[in-house]
Amino acid sequence: MYSISVIFSLYGKLVQIDMAWSFCAVSCFKEKSDGCCSTHLIDGDGAFNDTGLEQLIKEVRLGECGLSYAIVSIMGPQSSGKSTLLNHLFGTSFREMDAFKGRSQTTKGIWMARCAGIEPCTLVMDLEGTDGRERGEDDTAFEKQSALFALAVSDIVLINMWCHDIGREQAANKPLLKTVFQVMMRLFSPRKTTLMFVIRDKTRTPLENLEPVLREDIQKIWDSVPKPEAHKETRLSEFFNVEVVALSSYEEKEEQFKEQVASLRQRFFHSIAPGGLAGDRRGVVPASGFSFSAQEIWKVIKENKDLDLPAHKVMVATVRCEEIANEKYGSFVANEKWCQMEEAVESGPVSGFGKKLSAILNISLSEYDAEAIYFDEGVRSAKQKQLEEKLLQLVQPAHQSMLGHIRSGTLEKFKEAFDKALNAGEGFSLAAQTCTQSYMAQFDEWCADAVIEQANWDTSKVRDKLRRDIDAHVASVHAAKLSELTSSFEAKLNAALSGPVEALLDGANSETWSAIKKLLLRETESAVAGFCNAIFGFDMDEQSKDKLIASLENYGRGVVEAKAREESGRVLIRMKDRFSMLFSHDSDSMPRIWTGKEDIRAITKTARSASLKLLSVMAAIRLDDDVDNIETTLSSALMDAKNNAAVKDRSIIPFDPLASNSWEKIPSTRTLITPVQCKSLWRQFKTETEYTVTQAISAQEAHKRNNNWLPPPWAIVALLVLGFNEFMTLLRNPLYLGVIFVGFLLVKALWVQLDISGEFRNGALPGLLSLSSKFVPTIMNLLKRLAEEGQKPATADPQRNATKSFQNGSSSFSDSSSSASSGVTSPKQETEYSNTLKDD
Repeated sequence: MYSISVIFSLYGKLVQIDMAWSFCAVSCFKEKSDGCCSTHLIDGDGAFNDTGLEQLIKEVRLGECGLSYAIVSIMGPQSSGKSTLLNHLFGTSFREMDAFKGRSQTTKGIWMARCAGIEPCTLVMDLEGTDGRERGEDDTAFEKQSALFALAVSDIVLINMWCHDIGREQAANKPLLKTVFQVMMRLFSPRKTTLMFVIRDKTRTPLENLEPVLREDIQKIWDSVPKPEAHKETRLSEFFNVEVVALSSYEEKEEQFKEQVASLRQRFFHSIAPGGLAGDRRGVVPASGFSFSAQEIWKVIKENKDLDLPAHKVMVATVRCEEIANEKYGSFVANEKWCQMEEAVESGPVSGFGKKLSAILNISLSEYDAEAIYFDEGVRSAKQKQLEEKLLQLVQPAHQSMLGHIRSGTLEKFKEAFDKALNAGEGFSLAAQTCTQSYMAQFDEWCADAVIEQANWDTSKVRDKLRRDIDAHVASVHAAKLSELTSSFEAKLNAALSGPVEALLDGANSETWSAIKKLLLRETESAVAGFCNAIFGFDMDEQSKDKLIASLENYGRGVVEAKAREESGRVLIRMKDRFSMLFSHDSDSMPRIWTGKEDIRAITKTARSASLKLLSVMAAIRLDDDVDNIETTLSSALMDAKNNAAVKDRSIIPFDPLASNSWEKIPSTRTLITPVQCKSLWRQFKTETEYTVTQAISAQEAHKRNNNWLPPPWAIVALLVLGFNEFMTLLRNPLYLGVIFVGFLLVKALWVQLDISGEFRNGALPGLLSLSSKFVPTIMNLLKRLAEEGQKPATADPQRNATKSFQNGSSSFSDSSSSASSGVTSPKQETEYSNTLKDD
């Protein structure tokens, strides 16, 4: 009647296959009667009604049952009263055959309904009868598929059979049972299914006699089934729980039938309890995944693929757990508290971040556990771990932001505390150590507050970065403070050296560099002592400390050298100033008046020697104890007259010690002015000071001329001898004397007014030109004065007054002329000259 081996071969092949999701929705026939919900699960053509199943599950709230539900199915020959039995047993409303219309196929495909009044929730499937004439002998594919489907999804399978078929082969469904057993042998870890044989229209033969025969046949089938090596010795009871019940004829003994059915119904109450009909729950699919599981099983059966219930269970658990995980992930993303925390942590730290976020995560994970608790433990745990990882991946940026805020906040607070400690006078090293320990401990506390219980994230990298930032800040402040201290002491050292060194170089002499060395040593030792006291709190190693001290000492030496180089650039000015001071002032620092008694040559030599001394001092830096011959070389080359005389002798080839760019025993780093530069400077110095010497000589000669107004003695004797007659004539006529005296006064006045001697000093032609332009204005000025004198009131002796006036004017002009010619004007002379101009 059946190719049972084919059926169970297909059933066994469903063990190791991945299941797909698409199914074709078909029309749904649904009835509601006496609290019963039903749906046409699979139609006669094999189309699965997923929409109807979902609707049924929603109406009976199967998804809320977890594992507290049971699936019952019934199989058996066509028109054997399967639907009638189910309706009476479970209160369903499956369509029954109308005996008055003849025996024909009533149920097509598979129908499913909820059992009314039975707890826990129990769904029953009414399968299309086997061995029907409508499908024929050769069209047994659907019968095989529906049998496999019932076996795969049901906890309890009712096998409806007539009493008189016991002992028969096909009518007793023995080929079908053989195939079922064979498939169950191939299951990797099969669920223990209850096979309840319902004997219909029981005859007078007692059940005690019928049951052994039936069990014996079942055991024979079990023994004849080929078994894998792992189950060679496995007993039937480990795979199937066999139950046998007998019912009276519904048509002949209806009341007795109903009583027996009512008694059987009680066995389905709490069927999932231990020892119940569906007590073995090893392979049960959680209620929320039943729809998906049923669809996938039917799809695999339709495609003739292997069926592996445990693999199917894992697959269903995988899909459903993943759906639940996605739902919880979406709920977490939309969680208001999480959104607020995520937004808040972007702008700053959130107090209690770790505890708050851990609580939200716990809620999501707990909800997942509550909904996925009935699915396969391995899959459930794996998906839970994936959900947890996904959630942690979602919150990790916020956690990193939180750690970033903690790190930056700790760093800022450390900086403030560190600066405050330093400003309070605390030692640098002590302040750095104390503040670092304090705020690293505070960072650890804040990190502990941000720790998420579900995550095992390592915060050591953030901690290490904070420590590096703190160390970098400490190093930066350390360098800044040392630089500030160094700059401060360098500034003090610069102020203590610059002025004195400049003054010493200005008054350069043989002891100048010795005094500069003493000054440098004294001020450097003072600065180093103060610097050592200032850096005491920095806790530096001796090497670093010595390096800073050496740097400070080098700075002091550099200040002196820089000042020396600066002054060397003004050496020519210094030389001219020294020459001018010594040449134009006497030993009492009073300005010289060139009276003609001074030895200008000696004074010039002395002033030049002093200037040369200044040049020799400024030629090189002498801060070491080395001895040089710069002064001797310069003196012999520039001041020695014998060498100059030797140069005039053409027969001798001159040797110039200054024809070099370096000094003997003086390195170039300490050279300020090279020998060649000294020679050039000396030449320029002499050129620029010759005018002063010339002026002095001219002033001396003018003074001599002004003081020697008498003619030579021989001229006086000649005048006396040759002018005796004229002298006698004047004695005889005194009027001539008056005229001559008046003429003398006029000539003297013109001489003084025109400064004839001064005009001819620059040459004859320039003097004549200048006098020609001044002669007429001077005559007019004298006439004007005479006119003014004539307008004054007459005195007792007009002649005497006029004479006196001319004498005063002549005397004033004479004094002015004498002062101008000497080149030196005394205060008294200046006052007299001013009064004379006022009188004019």
